[in-house]
Amino acid sequence: MVERKKWSENFSEWFNDVIEEAGILDKRYPVKGMNVWLPYGLKIMRNIERFIHEEMERTGHQEVLFPALIPETEFKKEAEHIAGFEGEVFWITHAGHDELDVKLILRPTSETAIYPMFSKDRGGWIRSHADLPFKIYQIVNVYRYETKHTRPLIRVREISRFFEAHTAHVDFEDAERQIKEDLEIFDNLMKKLAIAYIISKRPEWDKFPGAYYSLGAEVVMPDGRTLQIGTMHHYKDNFARAYNIIYEKEDGTHAYVHQTTFGMSERLLAAVIAIHGDDRGMVLPPTIAPIQVVIVPIPKKGEEEKVYSYAKEIEEELKTAGIRVHLDLRDKRPGWKFYDWELKGVPVRIEVGPRDAENMTVVIARRDKLEKITISREELVDKVRELFDDIMKYLAERSREWLESHIKRVDTLEEAKEAFEDRRGVVEIPWCGNEECGLKMEEELEAKMLGTPYPNPEAPEGKKCPVCGREAKFIARFARTY
Repeated sequence: MVERKKWSENFSEWFNDVIEEAGILDKRYPVKGMNVWLPYGLKIMRNIERFIHEEMERTGHQEVLFPALIPETEFKKEAEHIAGFEGEVFWITHAGHDELDVKLILRPTSETAIYPMFSKDRGGWIRSHADLPFKIYQIVNVYRYETKHTRPLIRVREISRFFEAHTAHVDFEDAERQIKEDLEIFDNLMKKLAIAYIISKRPEWDKFPGAYYSLGAEVVMPDGRTLQIGTMHHYKDNFARAYNIIYEKEDGTHAYVHQTTFGMSERLLAAVIAIHGDDRGMVLPPTIAPIQVVIVPIPKKGEEEKVYSYAKEIEEELKTAGIRVHLDLRDKRPGWKFYDWELKGVPVRIEVGPRDAENMTVVIARRDKLEKITISREELVDKVRELFDDIMKYLAERSREWLESHIKRVDTLEEAKEAFEDRRGVVEIPWCGNEECGLKMEEELEAKMLGTPYPNPEAPEGKKCPVCGREAKFIARFARTY
């Protein structure tokens, strides 16, 4: 076996090794920043998406599926939006030998594809107050010409599992309620993934193009950098005015809708792999593991049939109980199989040998703590379910401890620089709210302002902005980011 880099020593190389060796993606596709999903990785991602679909159904969102191509004429209708994305789009200028009259783009996001369908100019989907709130979502491929160093699942040119929800509302306040619902949906999903995160309101210079305000959800990765894993945007009526999305009010007058979006992607899986992983590979939460339990028979010569038969009985019992289980009958040594399943992050491993078959016992190994116990066969199903709950609690607690230990509050730029040199993570600094001071701090710290804590931005009493010396109105978060 090739020695893998350690999570604890060289996260970047560890991540690349695990993505490949655990069967998540194949990076050899001949277009930079575009990767091939492998069966095991795609199963994990679809298990994550199953929870997204459940949340969308619970909250009344309807699933749609839009084409990937957007005409240049629609893309350019919202001035801020085009300014923010024009440098990232892939243009289609020819079809066969013919130059197109209207250029097309591969969608970088779908506002400019979806909103013309809302508009009354096309006899659109939104006409009266009875149509509101209007809530749709899709999971699609989007394309961005990423010029920075690409990294699987994290920074790519084809985001192939891009979730986006788009909503329209009667007024600003109802759109605000939608943002709160999005935060609730996101929190429910993070509990399923056992991931701790922070939400920040982006500074004006870093909000989504065309948005009134933007929220970002971040995790702290093992190398101390932050990864954005979710965004929520309140558009007010900015896009509605650009695309003429109006509705008839109850009194017969007309008004522009107020809109929101909510986005996530395969970065969710990147966060799971990175935050829960260890030197041996992935550690998957039972909620999303394609295989929750793997059974590894350990027969002795002459007793193979007895052990295999016992292992198959256990497999059937767990299947009947609704547990995703796999019996590993590959012609490999048990130690090789242990290594392989630990790499793939399977939450629970069951080992059975001749003595277990005789005594009606099983050996259970949990992936997160690398602990083993022996139990009686009759306890099996209840014990496995109990272990699943315990693993989720342990992963959530460890994730929370990691996040909290990588957030440091300081008063000066010198202290902030020391914090970044020490452990990196997120550094919180008093800020007057002035853009010039915020950008100066970004420059001095060689870090990005994530924004202010949301939904409860602090007004730090008696603190001064470290740039201008004026009274601080906010606590601002800074991090080195992906």
